[in-house]
Amino acid sequence: MNHFSRETEMPTNCSVILIADDDEDDLLLMRDAFAVSGIPLDLRTVSDGEELLEYLFRRSKYEDPFLSPEPTLILLDLNMPRKNGREALAEIKAHRILRQIPVVVLTTSKETLDIQQCYELGASSYVTKPNGFDSLVDVLKTIGKYWLETVELPSRRPPDAGGDRHL
Repeated sequence: MNHFSRETEMPTNCSVILIADDDEDDLLLMRDAFAVSGIPLDLRTVSDGEELLEYLFRRSKYEDPFLSPEPTLILLDLNMPRKNGREALAEIKAHRILRQIPVVVLTTSKETLDIQQCYELGASSYVTKPNGFDSLVDVLKTIGKYWLETVELPSRRPPDAGGDRHL
């Protein structure tokens, strides 16, 4: 049974992965890699850090919690327009509710300074995007199995609890 959903559907019993990446080719490859990974999930995408925060704070087109469910995991690219991954990560980790969502930086940069800064800002993991589709499938399968099946995460609150998500 394929648990991979389109963004217009809300699957049952699936973890939500939100990918923030401005590269359409990378998004397509990640979508395909997750589809063959066998991990049941609901994949959502945004194209930059500003849109990521709109999604997380349920602003603009993301107001409906049914259409923009809270992610179990965020995969974050660093180099994006409008608001880059570092800026978005800092805002997420500064928020008392959103900081509980694991953020895996998934980027092409292997720069020591980028890695250091991301961990200082609160990244849960830092992974360099692999070359080749098979390697991408392996990396995403590992990330998915670890964050969605292995670790214990804080219980998710109801969509209307906390009230300050819109701040």
